[in-house]
Amino acid sequence: MKTFYKIYKLLKYKFYKMSNKVLLKCAKKGINLSPTAYSKVMEVDDSLNFISSVIIKLKTGDYSSEDLISVNGDIIDDIKNELETTISSEKKKIKPTKNDDKKPKKVDKNQTTITKEIEKPSKKNKDEKPKIINSIIEKTAEKVEDTDITFERNLNKTNIEYDFEIIQDTSKKSYTSGEIENLISYFKSRYEKLAKILQKRPELKTFQKVSEIEETQTSLSLILMVREIRTTKNGHKLIEFEDDTGTISILFSNKNEELFREAEKLVKDEVVGILADKNGDLAIGNQIIDPGVTRIEKKEMDFGIVFLSDVHIGSLTFLEDAFNKFIDWINCDFGTEKQREIANDVKYLIIGGDIVDGVGVYPNQDKELAIKDITKQYNEAAKFLGRVRSDIKIIIAPGNHDASRVAEPQPAVPEEYAKALYQLDNVEFISNPGIVSLDGINVLIYHGRSFDDLVMAVKDFSHERNDILMEELLKKRHLAPIYGERTPLASELEDYLVIDQVPDVFHTGHVHINTYRKFNGIHLINSGTFQTQTEFQKIYNIEPTPAEVPVLHKGKYKHLKFI
Repeated sequence: MKTFYKIYKLLKYKFYKMSNKVLLKCAKKGINLSPTAYSKVMEVDDSLNFISSVIIKLKTGDYSSEDLISVNGDIIDDIKNELETTISSEKKKIKPTKNDDKKPKKVDKNQTTITKEIEKPSKKNKDEKPKIINSIIEKTAEKVEDTDITFERNLNKTNIEYDFEIIQDTSKKSYTSGEIENLISYFKSRYEKLAKILQKRPELKTFQKVSEIEETQTSLSLILMVREIRTTKNGHKLIEFEDDTGTISILFSNKNEELFREAEKLVKDEVVGILADKNGDLAIGNQIIDPGVTRIEKKEMDFGIVFLSDVHIGSLTFLEDAFNKFIDWINCDFGTEKQREIANDVKYLIIGGDIVDGVGVYPNQDKELAIKDITKQYNEAAKFLGRVRSDIKIIIAPGNHDASRVAEPQPAVPEEYAKALYQLDNVEFISNPGIVSLDGINVLIYHGRSFDDLVMAVKDFSHERNDILMEELLKKRHLAPIYGERTPLASELEDYLVIDQVPDVFHTGHVHINTYRKFNGIHLINSGTFQTQTEFQKIYNIEPTPAEVPVLHKGKYKHLKFI
């Protein structure tokens, strides 16, 4: 009895395992089996291969790959009968002749007709199917596999002329020994770069250093770095500032509501201009001057740029079907006529970090991974991007999930991990942050990890309104002003996160929420994600906007959804 029970359990396990595979294959292809249809499928000897034939028949017929199809028992019977008819015709084709008995017939390797010999059903098992049906099913099953993603290395160069230039890439410039002298040089570089921008403002042309303030002086014009922020018992802001000569505390009264709101947006380590009144030892702020950005002139643009980030290939929550639709669209094979026209004009595709989900990024991440090897994740990414048409240049920057160092600025993803991507002829790699010129349109690419610090530091900021965060970073002219918090910053000899040049487009990601706004003529674009809500996001109540792709088409913002 025990032996019989073990055999029963084994057979039951195998049945359920096969059953799950059949249902999963149907689900992936948008096919819903009725209970009757399911029973009829499971009656077939090789259910998995038979359902492949069903999929081929349905998806190459009246239905597209995007349609959701409900299949009943009658449809299964019809396809079975059609297969049996095919078998009968194959029997006639390969019926042996007298000459065949004497001399074996040569088989053409390119011949598609199946010429296997049919074995009759054994007398012991009347229900046994002829082996020819298995060969036909295997043949159609191969066609199903052909529709899946294959690794297509795009090694063919295109004739398209690109006016492409990398303006800023810190991949090979980055240097730090971790010593205190590096940290001093880093903050000195930040202060000097931002002071140079601030000094162009009329109010700050004759700014003073802290050490130059005289006791009898009543009016102050200073360029300072925020050192510490406190709130007094009366609710005023008392902020300690510094420059390279000394420190000074300045009070911002809550009675001046507009100024107080600006003071609440100040964060540690940012550089600003301050106009204040001095009465004895007390300094009271009158104006906060951000480095800011002036309005830029509109540039003509006769092509399209697509913006992606946070694809997270390798994650269990990666939206593969939606990403396949996106690739079909960019290849002009999916969407409405107008959408395909937009795709036809696309010349550049920018991926601003987290193209893969990475490995060991956070505790117990392996439980949420479909691919648990970082190189295999990049190989999978290459399979997807290898399908993108060759006349589109793809620019890839790293994010905090990629195989680059964690501290910003992050060098480009190294070839040792992403060799398959490096083999694609139309792919360019760049650091995070990085700046590229695309036919004269300057794009600042930054993954956006500093958003986490801004949201924690300023009560009115949120991940959902990351367009406001992007505007704030432009005003501060720094991509990650807060040092020593969630965003790890490398204490370089030079601060590469200062926004020296005002871009035409500012592209970010990281927070998985698509946003857009135009600020002083600059396009602010967060490209969202191709991943459903993560466990981390559930904890913080963050609702992502998956599979929503922003496109800058001939200077106008477009928003496409693939889910």
